[in-house]
Amino acid sequence: MTERVTRSDDTTAVLEARHLAKRYSAFTAVRDMSFTIHAGEILGVLGPNGAGKSTMVKMVTGLLPPSAGTILFRGVPVEESLTGYKRSLGYVPEQPDLYAFLTGWEYLEMVATLREISPRRFRAKASALLEGFSLYEARDTPIGSYSKGMRQRIVLIAALLHDPDVLVLDEPFSGLDVTSALVLRRVIALLAARRKAILFSSPVLEQMDRLCSHLVVLNRGSVVAAGTIGEVRESFAGLGLEAGFMQLTEQIDADRVANTIVDAVSAPVH
Repeated sequence: MTERVTRSDDTTAVLEARHLAKRYSAFTAVRDMSFTIHAGEILGVLGPNGAGKSTMVKMVTGLLPPSAGTILFRGVPVEESLTGYKRSLGYVPEQPDLYAFLTGWEYLEMVATLREISPRRFRAKASALLEGFSLYEARDTPIGSYSKGMRQRIVLIAALLHDPDVLVLDEPFSGLDVTSALVLRRVIALLAARRKAILFSSPVLEQMDRLCSHLVVLNRGSVVAAGTIGEVRESFAGLGLEAGFMQLTEQIDADRVANTIVDAVSAPVH
C-alpha cells in the first residue's frame, strides 16, 4: 500500500530554491539546484553518497549560506526574515547532537522553551507525542542511555513539537525499528494531507517511492531528474525506478560487483 499524497492546487510554493550553489574553494558541492514544494507535497531528494544531499539540506535549513541562488518561504527570500522562517521550520538532521545528560522530557522541555511553547501546551503535546512514539515510559531516562532508534524518535518529536509548516527530514528512518518506521511513514503522509510542506532526503529509493509525491535526483551536485514520481518514472524510459536511478547517477553494475564478491568469498583458501 502506498502512502504517497498528490500535489495541492496552491500556486505559491511554501518553499522554493532558485539556482542554489555551494562552493568550497575549487570544489563545487551543489550547482544550479532549483525546486519547489507546495502545501501538501512531499519532495524526495535522492542521490548517492556525495551527491550534495546534505549540503542542500543545510542550505535549506539556514545552517549553511549558499554561494549563489535564493531560498524563498511563501515567496519571500528567507534572508529577509530568517528568524521567522526558522519558527516555521521543523528539522531532523542526519546526525543529531543531543545533550546526553538530559532526560528525554528535559530535552523536549528545553526545545519547547526555545520555541516559546507554553508549559501547559508543552505538557499535553509532549505526553501525546512520547506516547505515540513509544517513548513515554523512558521520558525520565537520560538520553545518554537511549538506543539510536530512541534518540531518533526524540529528535522527531522535537521537530514536530511546534507544528511547523515546513518539515525537513534528513534520513529520518535511520535506526528505527520496523514498527517505528511504519508509524513515521504514516505520520509523514498524514502531515502532508494536512498541508504541510515536506522535504525528505534519503539514499533509500524504496522509501522515496512509497512516500513522495515529487522527486529530485542528484548526482555530483547537480539535478539530473526532477518532477512528480510519475514524471520521473516516465523519464527512465521503461527501466523502472531502481534501474533508471542507477543509470542516471552512473552507479556501478550491482549484479557484476555482487558476483565478483561472492566468487571471492567462494574461492578456495588453499
